[in-house]
Amino acid sequence: MKLFVSFITASLFLILCITNVHACPKPKKHFGLYISYYENVLGTSMELKVSAASEKEAAIAENAALNEIRRMAKILSAYDANSEFSKWLRTSQTHIHISPELFEVLDLFDKWKIRTDGALDASAEVINKLWKQAASQNRIPTKEELINAVAEVRQPHWKLDATTQTAVHFGDAPLMLNSFVKSYIIKHAADAALHAGKIDAILVNIGGDMVVSGNMDERIQISNPKADAENETPIDELMINNKAVATSGNYRRGELILGRWYSHIVDPRTGQPADDILSATVVAASATDAGALATAFNVMRPSESIKLASSMPGVEFMIITRTGSRITSHGWNSLEAPVRQQAKISPITTRKDIGKPESSNEFELEINLAINLQKEGFVKRPYVAIWAEDENHAPVRTICLWHGSNRYLPELKSWYLKYRERYTTDNNFSSSVTSATRSAGKYTVKWDGKDDEGNFVKPGKYTIKIEASREHGTYQLMRQEIEFDEKPKQMNLTGNIEISSASMDYRKKTNSN
Repeated sequence: MKLFVSFITASLFLILCITNVHACPKPKKHFGLYISYYENVLGTSMELKVSAASEKEAAIAENAALNEIRRMAKILSAYDANSEFSKWLRTSQTHIHISPELFEVLDLFDKWKIRTDGALDASAEVINKLWKQAASQNRIPTKEELINAVAEVRQPHWKLDATTQTAVHFGDAPLMLNSFVKSYIIKHAADAALHAGKIDAILVNIGGDMVVSGNMDERIQISNPKADAENETPIDELMINNKAVATSGNYRRGELILGRWYSHIVDPRTGQPADDILSATVVAASATDAGALATAFNVMRPSESIKLASSMPGVEFMIITRTGSRITSHGWNSLEAPVRQQAKISPITTRKDIGKPESSNEFELEINLAINLQKEGFVKRPYVAIWAEDENHAPVRTICLWHGSNRYLPELKSWYLKYRERYTTDNNFSSSVTSATRSAGKYTVKWDGKDDEGNFVKPGKYTIKIEASREHGTYQLMRQEIEFDEKPKQMNLTGNIEISSASMDYRKKTNSN
């Protein structure tokens, strides 16, 4: 009888499903994470994370994002002489019908110039060029040169007509669409990917500015502005969902004049480099808001930044001053990710180890490498693993690991042979990083002299291995033996088809640790 009732129940359920498909529960799709890294994207590096039900669907979304970035660059790039923006710059005193994207960006610059009291201005390139020219002559710009540059910035450079969607270009001042434009392009790329592919979520990270869209909670590490290595301990970690993150700072680009470093971020109102702020990270629902505020907060006084952010709901920020002070918005703590095992947050100031330092923790190994890049176009970055082994070839420390899909991770065969068991239980390699923008293909990592468990290694001989591999493509392995013996030394490694150059510097630790 029970069997008969069960049969009747199942039959009725089947009939209900046939007559009313909406009444039947749909099987949940299993979404996997597909990761890709590119170089030469808007002059820097790009990270894509796509949550999709299949590799095919992830690829469709990825191609849509790449195509949208190319399309937007053809409109907004100041480095491409054939872009729409560059062609418009060559016009003068003429009403030119421009694309909706270029019109929107120019209009946003007008609005942000007012909102920041002149701290954001596309014509700040006038001042940047002056400082670059002076740096090439190893001198500071004269007072008269700065006064003339600021006066040129204050001139009107365009006028927009929303009715006809035209723009009139005035003068011949150099203009550069920086600040928030990278974030603007990132948002367009993320939207294009979501619409093109059957995906659950996407993260687009270009040069440290990113958008997280869809059903994804992403752990974001914030780079220490006093550290120059990719694998330095972050100063903070956030958990981000459906928001944009942007970081701007003076620690990766600028000019060295008479032994002093001058930021590439300048104050258009004074002509002076913005040196009082090391870094500003902003989280906002709007990508353009995040990008614009991150740059503006490097120029404005902290009191001005706090006031501006408080007038914009949902905006959170962290500002690091030149003295190392950390200024955060009231809601910043709510964004911070739970501290996980092996994920430690470093202070801005120098860490002091308890007790008398031994020789092994006074020194560090800095490794610089450059990825081989083609002159034009996007190029996928190879998988790269850098690790240390002892004299018995036992693994001591994974210094860094850059990879995409786990499916192809075994192609880093030498590293994978030693580390596959640890990797399956350690997700600390996978966080996205927000930082000031750096040049494409150039990386610095450090080994602080500790093993994978966080203990300082003993003095002695170690071998550094740099392994590079592509999905079913090339494979390269570089080795360099080094003695940890308190004697500073530098070494250059012979490049290969994937790593064009690599160098090592064994030295006393810097104060960023």
